[in-house]
Amino acid sequence: MHADYVIIGAGSAGCAIAYRLAEAGRRVVVIEAGGSDAGPFIQMPAALSYPMNMARYDWGLQSEPEPQLNNRRLATPRGKVIGGSSSINGMVYVRGHARDFDTWAQMGADGWGYADVLPYFRRMEHAHGGSGPAYRGTKGPLHITRGPRHNPLFDAFIRSGAQAGYPVTEDYNGAQQEGFGPMEATIWKGRRWSAASAYLKPAMAGGNVQIVHATARRVIIENGRATGVEVDRGAAPFTVQAKREVIIAASSLNSPKLLMLSGIGPADALARHGIALVADRPGVGANLQDHLEIYMQYASIQPITLYKYWNLWGKAAIGAQWLFSGKGLGASNQFEACAFIRSRAGVDYPDIQYHFLPIAVRYDGKASAAGHGFQAHVGPMRSASRGSVTLRSANPHDAPVIRFNYMSQPLDWEEFRACIRLTREIFGQPALHPFVKGELQPGAAVQSDEDIDAFIRAHAESAYHPCGTARMGRASDPMAVVDPECRVIGVEGLRLADSSIFPQVTNGNLNAPSIMVGEKAADHILGRAPLAPMNLAPWINPDWRTAQR
Repeated sequence: MHADYVIIGAGSAGCAIAYRLAEAGRRVVVIEAGGSDAGPFIQMPAALSYPMNMARYDWGLQSEPEPQLNNRRLATPRGKVIGGSSSINGMVYVRGHARDFDTWAQMGADGWGYADVLPYFRRMEHAHGGSGPAYRGTKGPLHITRGPRHNPLFDAFIRSGAQAGYPVTEDYNGAQQEGFGPMEATIWKGRRWSAASAYLKPAMAGGNVQIVHATARRVIIENGRATGVEVDRGAAPFTVQAKREVIIAASSLNSPKLLMLSGIGPADALARHGIALVADRPGVGANLQDHLEIYMQYASIQPITLYKYWNLWGKAAIGAQWLFSGKGLGASNQFEACAFIRSRAGVDYPDIQYHFLPIAVRYDGKASAAGHGFQAHVGPMRSASRGSVTLRSANPHDAPVIRFNYMSQPLDWEEFRACIRLTREIFGQPALHPFVKGELQPGAAVQSDEDIDAFIRAHAESAYHPCGTARMGRASDPMAVVDPECRVIGVEGLRLADSSIFPQVTNGNLNAPSIMVGEKAADHILGRAPLAPMNLAPWINPDWRTAQR
């Protein structure tokens, strides 16, 4: 089996790359370990907690015990299905702040500043709403919509932010991220609009893209050049040959694992597992970053939350309405309001994110509050803590060793305490008075730094935004893994394009910037000149030096 290009991973970036290469007339094979995304558990937005907890769709990865979090192992879902994690995520659409990408460029990702990536965000988007065509795309394959905000709690949350003195933004994906406003989602006509729906399926319909459902064992490298991929599909391994290039897009946890299995990584680590060295790149698996968050939960005075549907009959009714009409509560991910704020004066752009949800429940759907309630997911955006992904063994079927090293920096604790105290102030505003009965979690008794820290150790959870494990930089940077054209440094004919290459985690959820990476990488792969930069400045609070809001 052979093609012009072989892509490992049918996730957010991989699907976008396949689409653009096929559009240019190239023959593409996409290797994906997972299967079909058909069925209501993936396609119904309100069912988002199910696929990430199903072995059929999720790799089932976990962190090693985290020393600063009571040695808890944290779940780290990654999609094992066409569409990758865009098929099991919360469907929240956040590009990131303009300063994120300017920081990338300053860290050595030349050509990836905000002016450079904005045209790619616009090319990929079909935004239904937002700040208009200057900042937003309206003709791309990725549909982006806003929830109806029928539940009064959504608008009460936004008004409470304004009453607390924060700005309101009509489009956090446009010029102004900072503030409270409506949240956007990759939902279209009541269904999840994953990278598989937006990119992969249309590309396959054109005839230039073929899917091979198999597990990639390693990239085959001959005389310093990638020539194909060895895959495993139950019987003896076989090879998919690449006439031009191999592109790894297997996630920030599996992509570094695959590089190391192929002989690309820290020389000493590969030697321990008996893997022949192809390229000594100590940055492979390093620089792991994530967003950590807690759920601030409140009991509701009024019985207007989703708790009334949190039973077998209620869920059945929502599901039936969605199956027959594509409408109703099942057509929303229920993340319809959000905020991005700054933790303190002297921070120039937001470093705290909120997702508001009109029910008090864990993200995985396993433990609802005993009664009507609602919550805000809140956490810092730019932790200085760094972790790693390493090999457990040379067996490609063994999960990697994942150490996030969460909360390992003193500033992490200061920022998280600020998250809790600022949230309490927001939920104490008049707009939420008719609804707030009392604080369920952490609880009103948790006030001191010591008590707040203990709560964080026991209850902080990953927001499922791992990235950075094969970071992009200049070829002269010994810790860089790919250059600014996504070429793996030290190997010909091999590229990597997914959230692994982020030099620094972006502000918010990672699906949007991951797809953008795929879009931009496709132009580099095709040898095209990048889209012309767009020099639009973001809104920065003029008082950021002296005021927190």
